[in-house]
Amino acid sequence: MRGLIALAMLLSALALPGAAQEEIVADLSQRQVPITADFDGSELILYGAVKRETPISITEPLSVIITVAGPSKPVTVRRKEKVAGIWINTDSVEIDSAPSFYAIATSRPLNQILSDTEDLRYKISIPRAIRSVGAPQHVLDSHEFTNALMRIKAANGSYQARPSTIAFFDQTLFKTAVTLPANLTEGTYKVTLYLTRDRQVITSYTTNLAVQKVGLERFLYRLAHDQPLVYGLLSLFIAIVAGWGASAIFRYFKG
Repeated sequence: MRGLIALAMLLSALALPGAAQEEIVADLSQRQVPITADFDGSELILYGAVKRETPISITEPLSVIITVAGPSKPVTVRRKEKVAGIWINTDSVEIDSAPSFYAIATSRPLNQILSDTEDLRYKISIPRAIRSVGAPQHVLDSHEFTNALMRIKAANGSYQARPSTIAFFDQTLFKTAVTLPANLTEGTYKVTLYLTRDRQVITSYTTNLAVQKVGLERFLYRLAHDQPLVYGLLSLFIAIVAGWGASAIFRYFKG
């Protein structure tokens, strides 16, 4: 019995290095995205390499998946219907958690390099990144609300599916670019890189990207959230001064 236990321990010890034979070494073109008054979007370049201790496998090639996910929050999706000639909100579904921004890039079509089971486990594809647990019992097509959210987000550039856009050289070096739209939400964005083989995730690497307002925009944002009364009084004062100034200029040119 002791011999069998020792053999099992030896086999486990030998198997451990094999699980980490290939690792990801990666970096981003920028670690911070400053949002200013004239911010109209940016481009994030992601690049890296596969660190390995064994020769490159020819029969079982690697593939790369990269996701960029913004802060998640609950979202209420409403359906509009025409009633008596007027468009009104009827049914609504609250989606428990949806990323404000989500981009996924792959070295090959996703269904060829990732199984449904692995997608369910790691929440990699856009539908899996959205969590919607339940819906009102009278709403029989709740999945259509999630599809509507994805269509709206895709239309304004907040959700991006970019299949086969990762350049993967010699199963070692990789590079891709993700377009960051102007409507970014402030917060910490999670960048995750996956290596897959035979449609299974074999290793992953995660890093963060900071998106934040800077300068006057950040001051006003913090003032509005931390001291709303002061922000309201300041806005009122600026409006009064602007109105008085415009009136004075008009009287000057008129007289």
